[in-house]
Amino acid sequence: MNILRHSILEIVLLAICVFLYFQSDVFLTRDNLLLVLRNSCEIGIIAFGMTMVIIAGEIDLSVGSAVAFAGCLTACLIEHGWPAWAAVATALALGAAIGGFTGFVRTKFNVPSFITSLALLTALRGAAFKLTGGYALTNLPTGFAYLGSGYLVGIPFPVILLALVFTAVHFVMNFTTFGRSVYAVGGNAEAARLCGISVGRVRVGVLAITGLLAALSGVVLTARISSGSPEVAQGWELDVIAAVIVGGTSLSGGAGRVWGTLVGVLFMAVIVNGMRLMDVHEDGQLIARGVIVLLAVLLSRMQQER
Repeated sequence: MNILRHSILEIVLLAICVFLYFQSDVFLTRDNLLLVLRNSCEIGIIAFGMTMVIIAGEIDLSVGSAVAFAGCLTACLIEHGWPAWAAVATALALGAAIGGFTGFVRTKFNVPSFITSLALLTALRGAAFKLTGGYALTNLPTGFAYLGSGYLVGIPFPVILLALVFTAVHFVMNFTTFGRSVYAVGGNAEAARLCGISVGRVRVGVLAITGLLAALSGVVLTARISSGSPEVAQGWELDVIAAVIVGGTSLSGGAGRVWGTLVGVLFMAVIVNGMRLMDVHEDGQLIARGVIVLLAVLLSRMQQER
């Protein structure tokens, strides 16, 4: 019964794929499947970090603005003569530091991560506009674009990055002491503290990792569109959280699977792709996604009560 419960989303995803196969001859083509994977990358990279954050009982609402800020910072540094690798490294380091700052404020001053990240959502978006003067920066080297639109052995490079991030986070959460500590803190922070776990370090760690992954997503997006724009990734924090929730992670903390998040990310991407193939209007897509998230939350709550 437990195996069946954890497989419900996979079964539903398979059923939707079969349905779309009969609705569109294009759906199961190699190009379309690669497109689905490609469109999952930026959201998915962040979602794996967000899974850790939510399992730890925290939340990060700043990831969409962090994507825009990291992309604009990278583009700005490159335009000022920095080597692309140095600009990317700086953006990633600053992304981790910003996430760590949210964890620090949570630990030191007991300010909920919801509040701090909400403030950063506005501040980072403003910083992105400040860096670019409100305009997209497009003077980027051709080689830099490979991060977002290149191919390796026939597979889009961002898809390979997505797989690497998934593997790393899955390993950390399932086979390391830190991963077990994340579950413990999310389940009962006080009990975790009494067991000798540094609750503050765990919170800072998961939020720093998510900040790093949001910055990586911003770099990949900037490389894909060959532009550092302050207007990108608006509302992404909701898409990321939706994928995590659909994947079965409990908003109450202490329970969730990285594999479930991967399935959740693909589930949302397949739904969007399928609706586009069926010529569903954008407003219908938004309504459908909202209904899916609501149903996922209700299902999660029912399972917890059980």
